[in-house]
Amino acid sequence: MWRRSRQRMALVTCALSVFLLVYYLQGDSSSVPFLSLFNFTTPPAHRLFLASLPTVVLQQLSAADASHRRRRELLKEVCRSHTKKKRVLIPEDLGHLIVDDEHRLLYCYVPKVACTNWKRVLMVLTGKSQHSDPLKIPANEAHVPGNLRTLSEYPTSEINHRLRTYLKFVFVREPFERLVSAYRNKFTRSYNSAFHKRYGTKIIRRHRANPQPEALQRGSDVSFEEFVYYLVDPRTQSEEPFNEHWERIHSLCHPCLIHYDVVGKYETLEQDSRYVLQLAGVDSRVQFPATGKRARTTGDMAAQFFHKISPFYQRKLYNLYRMDFLLFNYSVPSYLTLR
Repeated sequence: MWRRSRQRMALVTCALSVFLLVYYLQGDSSSVPFLSLFNFTTPPAHRLFLASLPTVVLQQLSAADASHRRRRELLKEVCRSHTKKKRVLIPEDLGHLIVDDEHRLLYCYVPKVACTNWKRVLMVLTGKSQHSDPLKIPANEAHVPGNLRTLSEYPTSEINHRLRTYLKFVFVREPFERLVSAYRNKFTRSYNSAFHKRYGTKIIRRHRANPQPEALQRGSDVSFEEFVYYLVDPRTQSEEPFNEHWERIHSLCHPCLIHYDVVGKYETLEQDSRYVLQLAGVDSRVQFPATGKRARTTGDMAAQFFHKISPFYQRKLYNLYRMDFLLFNYSVPSYLTLR
């Protein structure tokens, strides 16, 4: 029965592809607004779903697709220009790719880019929560290891199959706004004592002149300047990888090795999230949580934090995160005084 069902799916998909090709060749392509949504990498189940949508919805998706296509093209161009030698993905590269097998989705989560809400959404979709409203899932529950499977847990053949056939998406953010958000969350909140002990004490010991014994013991008053010194210190990465909250996005999600179908942005979070859920055909089942007036690190706030950072260290930090700026088309912040 399962095999016959797969065969029927393949036949329908082939028929749909032929129909679209004939329609395109015989008619005006502008009358088929959804043609750009269909390509050879689109999973068959998603193609069938898209073909069933009303024209007005397809027109909305097509308009969004043009923007996302430009992002993909720019990403590909930067990868081609700045990647000297390609390497093969290994399972350790795939620990941030969450898998939803039922809906054929791969999501690379990036801390400080709405990943808590995306994990909540995927817990609803995969049945890992009793709640149908993502916001009813406690934030700490969304981050429990094992709640959601990652691609690194699969055998190599199954990894390759999912990379070829699933809808792959990632959400990114202006690198320095993300960095300031990570600093504020992990080093200025009293409840993050584990981060203070793990990283704060080391940062103070290395980058503060004449630290007080209490600061060395608690690590709870790291300044942003000290955090920057820690990031650009060559010893930091030679000893251990960056923590995921300040690791570069390209090192977490490998966009030059994994061809993402959607590169969403924090700056257009609501629209891009809706687009992903519509493409996956699950927008009637779950909605991405409305953020309203969400607390977000704006350029003005980031500028305040960078005000005391010398041009020398601004340059070193920019060089550290330069690939994220280039890959995801973020300009050099105007508040920097690089020289």
